[in-house]
Amino acid sequence: MSENKLSGQFFDAAIGLLQQVRDEEAGHIAAAGTVLADTVQEGGRLFVFGAGHSSLAAQDVVYRAGGLALVNLLAVPGVVGLDVMPATLGSALERVNGLAGAVLDTSPAEPGDALIVVSLSGRNSLPVEMAMNARALGLKVIGVTSLAYAERTKSRHASGTFLKDHCDIVIDSKIAVGDAELSAEGIAAPFGPASTVVTSALLQAVVATAAGELAARGIDPPMLRSGNVDGGHEWNGRVLDEYGDRIFFRH
Repeated sequence: MSENKLSGQFFDAAIGLLQQVRDEEAGHIAAAGTVLADTVQEGGRLFVFGAGHSSLAAQDVVYRAGGLALVNLLAVPGVVGLDVMPATLGSALERVNGLAGAVLDTSPAEPGDALIVVSLSGRNSLPVEMAMNARALGLKVIGVTSLAYAERTKSRHASGTFLKDHCDIVIDSKIAVGDAELSAEGIAAPFGPASTVVTSALLQAVVATAAGELAARGIDPPMLRSGNVDGGHEWNGRVLDEYGDRIFFRH
């Protein structure tokens, strides 16, 4: 099977998933955007969390051109990226009980804030407890996960629950268990994960919805511009200064 045929199949699979979440999750995306807009309007702060490869989508909405300046990464040491050795340590930390509580207790998150938790499987202790503890602290929680995992796998949290069970709003990424869209003769394992593509698009759709909601209410949303266009740094500096009390990635 040629490389071109496989690459085309991957694009087709990813496009199909994007169309599916666009159509089937539109209501949940709109609701999540409204939560972010409400939080911004009421003076709250926005946070996003993801572990392992789920952190890629989380980081994509933090401090970026065209992004909402108020989104802060809630970082858990050792699980934000592949910067720990061995790489398997990050996966192991996702199963540690109590880690999420420790992070939240030392974070600037307060009642009235909003948190997006990204976890493909939603089965590990870290995302489950992050959502659970955040709600207990009075945060609104939006979960971005694949509901297929809750149907076909077992939770690794002592409660037997999944991320979806502790969220105010759940957006289903529609990713199949295993996160591999392709199979081919001569390749023993399935391959072609699409979760990053789909989840990143979902989060950007939520942010776009929030921006539109704020504009409809007569509030100019604090969006960042590219630092690689003339005037971009100056624009961003003004935004970061004006909303500095709600932005934590600059400290």
